Amino acid sequence: MDSCRIAVEKAAAAKLSLAGTAAGSDAFFPFPDGVELLASHGVTAVAQPGGSVRDAEVIAAADRLGITMVLTGRRHFRH
Repeated sequence: MDSCRIAVEKAAAAKLSLAGTAAGSDAFFPFPDGVELLASHGVTAVAQPGGSVRDAEVIAAADRLGITMVLTGRRHFRH
């Protein structure tokens, strides 16, 4: 949720609209709230690796909100 909030705040600070944009995440969405926040600001597509125990809930939220969601099956960072 924090990463989604930061993305929304940075777009607003730059006076950019998120309407019709896509968001990408290097980690899974653990809860639907991040997708819901992005949708409320106009994001229409999300790419993420998936892998959360709550993937079904997150996908259901995307479906309900009309957001295209691509699950890459790949995480894009290393610790």
